[in-house]
Amino acid sequence: MKRISYLIVITILLFTACKEDEPMTPDNDIPIVKAESTYPVLVEENITYADGLSRDGMSTTTEAMPLLFDIYSPDNNSTNRPVFMFVHGGGFQGGTKTKPEIVAMANYYASRGWVFISVDYRTVEDLGTISGMTPADVVLLYKGIAPTEWIDFSLQNASAPADVLTSIAMYAAQRDTKAALRWIVANSDDYHINTDFITVGGASAGAVTTIALGISNQEDFRDEILTTDDPTLSTTNLNESYVVKSMVYFWGSNVKLELFEAIYGLNQYDNNDPELFMAHGTNDANPTTTFSEATELKEIYDALGIYNELVPLEGAGHGAWNATVDGMSLSDLTFSFIVERQNLNVE
Repeated sequence: MKRISYLIVITILLFTACKEDEPMTPDNDIPIVKAESTYPVLVEENITYADGLSRDGMSTTTEAMPLLFDIYSPDNNSTNRPVFMFVHGGGFQGGTKTKPEIVAMANYYASRGWVFISVDYRTVEDLGTISGMTPADVVLLYKGIAPTEWIDFSLQNASAPADVLTSIAMYAAQRDTKAALRWIVANSDDYHINTDFITVGGASAGAVTTIALGISNQEDFRDEILTTDDPTLSTTNLNESYVVKSMVYFWGSNVKLELFEAIYGLNQYDNNDPELFMAHGTNDANPTTTFSEATELKEIYDALGIYNELVPLEGAGHGAWNATVDGMSLSDLTFSFIVERQNLNVE
């Protein structure tokens, strides 16, 4: 509990099933991807995948806001495409789906045959301020954005209003990105996506969210809030489900699942969890994304017998987008991991 309390306090400062060595058993209908950039890339910007409640400034009410993502598709005739959904960082304070490094990665993958989706989600920027509010007022106002028990825990363990808002934003981000995955499944036919080949990834806060996307149960970060408190839940394709096949983690941590376990008493890891690729700077100085966070995740995965790879980015700090390992970029490294472990056909 002490560790969780510490993590909530410093998060605001942080960012301003296969067994070991067994490749995944391929389905009968395996997507074909290209080893090199081959296809022109079609970009659809600002697609609304759901709505979520937001709050402006010191307003005493919440209102619905559209949740958006960008879709990068290969301009080809394939009806059998893998999908890669990526979650940006920003410490849950802000951030954008159009970060240049993410756009470059999107074009890398889409030009090789993937549908790549870059997601925006609610952050502290969308939650207003709670300065001067009583705890009871905070619970009442935000109960449609995060569960009462989540807000209560944050109020009890945070040292400043900013830390409470960060914790609430962590929940909202998870709810939103899960809704994005359900939208992908619901609309998979329109984009010729094979939902047996879903990869999710993220950087920094996006990696924190990615781990919770792949590890948590379908109902987690979804059923803790009722539609009577959050009517926008009805826009989130609640009847859809998904299976994440691979996770890609850049300089993140397990903090969100640790927080979930502290609040609900549930340890989510089991040997059916998705395979995991991690790249993490060995000199990452951010308090909750030190390199030890990656080695801790690796230990959890190794103990469960789930295939995983950790690529240390030697001497790199936080946000090492331009790192290379043996001449390979992060996109090259993740490409190799995904095509090998998902047994994709590569031409």
